[in-house]
Amino acid sequence: MTGGERVTADEVGRALADAIAAERLRIVATLIRTTGDWDLAEDAVSDAAERALLHWPQDGIPDNPAAWLTATARRRATDVLRRADVERAKLAELAAEQSLTDTEGMPDMSPMTDDRLRLIFTCCHPALPLDARVALTLKVVSGLPTEAIGRAFLTSEATMGQRLLRAKGKIAHAGIPYRAPSDDLLPERLDGVLAVLYLVFTEGYATTARDLADEAIRLGRLLVNLMPDADEARALLSLMLLQHSRRDAREVDGERVTLERQDRSRWDHAAIDEGLRLRQPPSAPRGAYAMQADIAAVHAVAADADDTDWPAIVNLYDELFVLVPSPVVALNRSIAVGMSEGPLAGLAHLEDIADDPKLVDHYLVAAARGDLLARAGLHKEAVIAIERAAELAPTDQERRQLSDRAAELRRA
Repeated sequence: MTGGERVTADEVGRALADAIAAERLRIVATLIRTTGDWDLAEDAVSDAAERALLHWPQDGIPDNPAAWLTATARRRATDVLRRADVERAKLAELAAEQSLTDTEGMPDMSPMTDDRLRLIFTCCHPALPLDARVALTLKVVSGLPTEAIGRAFLTSEATMGQRLLRAKGKIAHAGIPYRAPSDDLLPERLDGVLAVLYLVFTEGYATTARDLADEAIRLGRLLVNLMPDADEARALLSLMLLQHSRRDAREVDGERVTLERQDRSRWDHAAIDEGLRLRQPPSAPRGAYAMQADIAAVHAVAADADDTDWPAIVNLYDELFVLVPSPVVALNRSIAVGMSEGPLAGLAHLEDIADDPKLVDHYLVAAARGDLLARAGLHKEAVIAIERAAELAPTDQERRQLSDRAAELRRA
């Protein structure tokens, strides 16, 4: 303890927040493994935090706040299990864990036996629906409140709570193992974890839920620390950092600003530097996230829009399309061709893919066509395309911005 002197609420709050950030996930993950009870694990940590707020102002902040929380959460879990008269094996394992922590600190473990990694892979198990994987990851791994998760994904707290309840029930009753995958399953299962993280990131990046994007990056860093040899985990973290570096320049006065028009002095250059350091050497085998990170890096290092190496971006999209032959990649490649070889060349490529069932009546296709037509000086045709994009756009903000762009072209 700090000597028993009274401490301020701010000091307690900072110490508790730091301890929760450092150890919450490890404590929850270990308690889930030892008790098999997901709700008990989360409740025990919450109870420990409440006890800290009660005792630390009078007793002083512990010398090791994280260890205090760990011991308190385990005692709380033990008390609950004793009252429930559970089998002695669980109590014995909890006692052994407590003794180990008290005498030696956190045990050294290989990454694949780390309880945090077990929890991440269990939350992202392919037997669970994708929405359940996302919800579990944010609630149990990240510790976000159910209400906040529901708000981020435009659903009620009650609905999100039921989704979490069903997911935990399926884990319990379908025999989903609480462990990291074996070596032969690791690549496939890791892809599933990365897909969940990127979905969380893109949801936060595409909306005003910036906390989601920040959390995805935090989890990406954790995954890289736990699995330093996982190249695609490093690539995804690089991609997210490079994209998120533009967050402060993407919106001005509530209006979205295109990449071309952004004030690059407002980009987060520390995030860019970190993202660039995480990229793989050019000679290394490259997955889809690495390719996308390379594309983001070309934008990140350009001094301004005119300095962008568009031929390099076209080549990268060619390589990415081999790995991920999706219509969205083809659409982005068409735009890159338009910027590299001229708008008419981009329009020709766009027409080649416009009949794809997944792109028919997609507002981004109409918006891309309108932008390329405007660059070609065909303003009347551009207005028609952009107005069509506005009709198809999914949000009021995008409809308003496209309508404003059409009006701007009509005045040109």
